This record gives sequence, C-alpha cells and structure tokens, in this order.
Amino acid sequence: MTQCNGIAALLAIPPFSLLPLQLVWRLVPPLQEVAQLICRFRDSQITPQATRDFEGRLGKLLLEVGRQTVEWCFNNCEPGSRDLLPTQVRLDAALYQRVYRKTANRLVGTLFGTITLMRFMYRATEERLPSISPLEIRLGLEQGRATPALADRIGQYSAQCTQQAVLQTLDQDHNVQWSVHLLRKVTGSVAAGMIEHRHRAQVAKVLELLRAADASRGSRRPILSVGRDGIFAPTRDAGNPTAYREAAVATLSVYDRRGCRLGTVYLGQMPDEEQRALSSQLTSLIEDVLKQWTGPMPRLVYVTDAGHQQTRYYKRVLRRMVNPRSPGERLKWEWVLDYYHACQYVSNLAEALFGEGREAQAWAAKMRRWLKHKPRGIHRVLHSAAALRERRGLAGSAKDYDKAYRYLTRRIRYLDYYTYRKLHLPIGSGVTEACCKTVITQRLKQSGMSWKLQGGQTIVDLRVIYLSGIWDATRQAYLQSKDVETIRTQMDMGRNAARKAA
Repeated sequence: MTQCNGIAALLAIPPFSLLPLQLVWRLVPPLQEVAQLICRFRDSQITPQATRDFEGRLGKLLLEVGRQTVEWCFNNCEPGSRDLLPTQVRLDAALYQRVYRKTANRLVGTLFGTITLMRFMYRATEERLPSISPLEIRLGLEQGRATPALADRIGQYSAQCTQQAVLQTLDQDHNVQWSVHLLRKVTGSVAAGMIEHRHRAQVAKVLELLRAADASRGSRRPILSVGRDGIFAPTRDAGNPTAYREAAVATLSVYDRRGCRLGTVYLGQMPDEEQRALSSQLTSLIEDVLKQWTGPMPRLVYVTDAGHQQTRYYKRVLRRMVNPRSPGERLKWEWVLDYYHACQYVSNLAEALFGEGREAQAWAAKMRRWLKHKPRGIHRVLHSAAALRERRGLAGSAKDYDKAYRYLTRRIRYLDYYTYRKLHLPIGSGVTEACCKTVITQRLKQSGMSWKLQGGQTIVDLRVIYLSGIWDATRQAYLQSKDVETIRTQMDMGRNAARKAA
C-alpha cells in the first residue's frame, strides 16, 4: 500500500470520514510528509542528532496541520454569500454598513502560524469611526492580528521576557514573524483588557487564602498582612534622557494559624505623584476583601519600613479604616516596623559608640538578639546605648548616634518583636522587598533599559497578574467581557440561514 493510499484509507475511517472534503485535501500534503518522515526515521540509523532532527521536523509539520485546520475552520464561521448576512449592524450605538465582498486579513497570528482570514467588513456611517469585522469580533482577535490563544501566550511571554525574546519565541515555537510595533500593540491591548478584571480576581484569590488559613491548625488567628515599598525605575519622557524615578509596589499576604505564609497578591505602579494610584488600588483591595469575608476577622498587620509614603499611608488610611461589620468602629491595625531596618540603626549606634571593629560588631549582635528575643527588647537596647555613651563617650560620629537613637526612640511602639513573634506575626518586610525585585527589577531594570510610563505600566500590569497567580481567572473574565451580544446574534442568524440554504 502506497503512502497516499494509506492516508486515503485512514481518512475513510470515522471520525476522519466526517470531515469536509475541502479540509481533507488541505491536510493530505502535510500528513504525507509526516508519513515520509516516519519512514525515513525508522529506516535510518538512530542517533541523538537524528532524533533531534526528527522531532524538530515533526513539530513543524504538525504546526502546519494545525494551521491549515484553524484557517479552514475560521474561514467557514461566516457565510460565503453577503445576502445571508444583515446589511447593517449596530455596535456601541454606531451604525455600520456591509461592504460588497469579502476581503483578506493576511496577518492573523495563531498558535500554529499565520493564517489568512477572509471576512466581510462593515463601514461606519460616520466617517471618523474605523470599519469593523463581525467575524473578527466574534473570534476575539486581539487588534485583528492575534487569536485569543496566541494573545494569551504573548501576554505571558511579555510579562517574563524582553520583547526581542518574545519575538524570537513567536518565530521558533509558533512560526509567527511580527514587528516590534505589532508586538507592542497587541501586548498593550491584552494588558488594558485584563487589568480591568485584576481587582476582582485578586479579591477572590485572597478570600480563598483566608478560607484555607481559617481551616488550618494552630493556636493563633489567621493574619492578613499588608506591605508597600518604593523602588527607583529608569524612566524617560519625549526628548529627555533616562532618569530614575520612584515606582511603588504593594503586597497583601495571608498567614495561617501557625504563622506560615499561604500566598500573596501583588500590586505595582510606575512613578506617580505621591503614589496615589497604588494607594487607591491597595485600599480598594483591602476594603473589598474585608467586606466579602464572612469568617472570623483575621489579625490585621502592616509590615514596612518607616519611609515617608509608608508612614503616610498608615496614618491617613489604615488607621482610619472602618470595620465593615461594625459601622463607626475603626479597624485595629498592628504596624510592625521591619526588623532588619531597625537592626541597621542598631548597627549605626554600635559604630558611633565603638567605632568600626569587632567590639562594635559584638555589641550590635547582642542588641539584635535582645531586640528580637527579650521582652521590652527595644528599651534594653536604648538603655544600654545611653549608658555606654554616658560612661565611655563616643568613638564615632555624634550626628550618626543621635539620628539612629532618635529613629528608634520615636518608633518604640512598633518595635515589640518579642510580642510579635509570640503572636506569629511577620516581623520582616521580605515579601514586599521581594516584590520590588520580581515585579520591577527583574523585568524593567535590565541593561540599557528605560521606559515611558505607559509602556512600563503595561509590563507591570501583566507581571502583577502573572505573579499573583490569577492569570487564568483574569484572562477568562476578560474574554467573557469581549462577547458582543448584538454581533453574536446577527452572525448566528447568518450561519443558520447558510445551513438551511445548504
């Protein structure tokens, strides 16, 4: 039996025999090549190089099978005759008129390669509006150039890799060759659509974590921990050189009854005046989580350093936040000053007291242990420093001593690490520090990079969704929101008419 006859026999077996003849003839050439490839590999000497070549070539052929299948299916979603489609459609209160014949969109990217989509266009009766394609809307093409499946991959690739790496991946894995301009256009469209659904998905994620924490074993209450921090990012404006401005990140973490972190959702914002956008997003996230949570109220913790924006947010927002279950009653937040920032000031005290050397290191190590493990540890540290200064004087800078001593004295009530550890509260802002690295540094601060605010925010939005573990939920909500009822109804009427005519 020849290869051609073998394929014909295979296609005569259900469910292959149920395929339309036009699609079958499209699939025969690549399937013939698959059969020939298998025979060549079976008859040749098996080596690592031969195995690699076999898999690579087979992957390309299977991509072609998928491309032909997708192209045929998409092109048969719309009736071939214009008479089976409505003359006019209305979308977003605008009226569109059908054109005379189908036109080709030759640059539709799919997971299997680039296809040509034949579709009817509708011109707007108002000159300033662009034409639309009901078929492209129904298929959910992103910017008319990427299918939902490919756009999903592009969003995830862009969240993790540079644009050159994304373009290379599209070429190697999907046989899609795009320009940088088109990649940015599709990526921005994906991010703009998904970010509208980020908040709801994050609320659902935190509520899921709280349910797991409430069901955990342990003697303490579950913990809802908030953190925020700033990090400088390379930005540029039109005509201006690269300048570093402060971006902002925030975290919302859930800890179980034993103090183990179950999960975290992230927020990020490019440089913004007084970080207002991030503050608004974080406040809405906290409030909606607490409003929808029906279990016992978790312990509320705010873990940060004592930076300006962090202190401002605590005093102006968190400390005034109202309990959604008891109107008029304010929520009780525990502000934990990051232990490692406090330790830095302890080390500054040591250098001012003893100068650089082993004696300063030994005293600082002892004070760090007191600070962490002793009741009223911060008072012990300050008393020891004051006594040493009075007895021995200073070996270092008096200015540095006064600055460190004043910093610790003014924040005594936020430095009770002995009690925090007994309650299984987090005492370090490592989660938020890691957020700075994963959301901003790893992607936006690579060699030679500088960002416009809009382009940088696009990547930050994608990374926040990806790192929060809500990509699938957000993507699904976005695709469902793109469904246009009017267009769908009109297209279904045309397809039904075409089937009856056939």
